[in-house]
Amino acid sequence: MNDFSLWFFTGLEHIADLKGYDHILFLLALCGVYAWRQWKNLLVLITAFTIGHSVSLALSVLDIVKADTGWVEFLIPVTIIITCLYNLRHLDTVPQTNFRLNYFLALFFGVIHGLGFSTLLKSLLGSEENMAMPLLAFNLGLEAGQILIVLVVLLISVILTALFRVQRRNWNFFLSSAVFGVAFLMALERLSFLFE
Repeated sequence: MNDFSLWFFTGLEHIADLKGYDHILFLLALCGVYAWRQWKNLLVLITAFTIGHSVSLALSVLDIVKADTGWVEFLIPVTIIITCLYNLRHLDTVPQTNFRLNYFLALFFGVIHGLGFSTLLKSLLGSEENMAMPLLAFNLGLEAGQILIVLVVLLISVILTALFRVQRRNWNFFLSSAVFGVAFLMALERLSFLFE
């Protein structure tokens, strides 16, 4: 396996790692108010998240930006909570009406999530002389994994709303509320570590 493939699959594994499920929770929250027919808008948001993630990873790996790991780990579930609250507040709003704000939130939250993974990525990169290719491959793998997760969530949404006649609003409420609950507990746990 060549280096590009290795880093691509490392990015793919990062997003699919159930031990680090905070990334998956954010994607679930991001999907909260979108239907299958709005997949293009959702893809733009996922890409914005990846761009933010990529920029902060690159800046951190190159030691241009340094962030306190404890605070970053706390802020990650906070980004999920904010996204869920936003979804719950806008259950009856068409997602396109707030698309520009959603785009910038996804981009900014991607920066925070990228900082959360940067320490581990630095250790994986070790003494790589050329970091551009590993970073590109890793982020492309990450984007591919995110798209797969979003497709699964959208497919579940279609099955529930089309086949089982679950109202779209109820599905959005359930998904955003469930993710909110998990992220809230995660934030409390990480906050307690900050003040130990």
